[in-house]
Amino acid sequence: MSIEVKVKAVEELFAKLDKEIATFQTETGLGCKTGCGKCCKHPEVEASPLEFLPWAFHIFLNGKAEETLEKLKASKSAICLVYQPLTVLDQNSGRCGDYIYRGLICRLFGFGANRDKFGELRLATCKIIKEGLAENYSNAVEAMKKGLYVPVFTDYYMNLNQIDFKLGNSILPINKALKVALEEVLQYFAYRPFPNGFKDIA
Repeated sequence: MSIEVKVKAVEELFAKLDKEIATFQTETGLGCKTGCGKCCKHPEVEASPLEFLPWAFHIFLNGKAEETLEKLKASKSAICLVYQPLTVLDQNSGRCGDYIYRGLICRLFGFGANRDKFGELRLATCKIIKEGLAENYSNAVEAMKKGLYVPVFTDYYMNLNQIDFKLGNSILPINKALKVALEEVLQYFAYRPFPNGFKDIA
């Protein structure tokens, strides 16, 4: 399967998820605090390279793949390279530098669920949402028990694995996942022509 086909498949999966999350947010009233980037700043975020393949392909098409790869190799930080804090003094406020190309973990956290040892769904969200929107959070938990649909982490990661098992099943610290995704794209096009329909700027 070509990189282009994989990217399209991942983007289609994300588009489906985005609609489900939007519905869940509308039903529950849950949402991130404006300007909050605390979860992005967590040093132990892990992801698969496959969920960042669209990001890597986008970076490649814009001629910044090698430059970005060097930044990742040089970085000593465990915090996502793509995260942009608001200021040096306020690291917890900020935004994703490439929001449209954020990974699966970035989309699911806050509005997705995991199953506990009893098979019950547990909303995976942050303390800020739990405390700041306490009533909405409690209502969402009760609604989920009554059948309100919520995207499930394992389901989406299984769907991702079906696109490319190796890249989808490899869970790495987020910057390593970004690095592997970029390397995958660069290696693929090292001896192949530039993708059809795009100007060769790499």
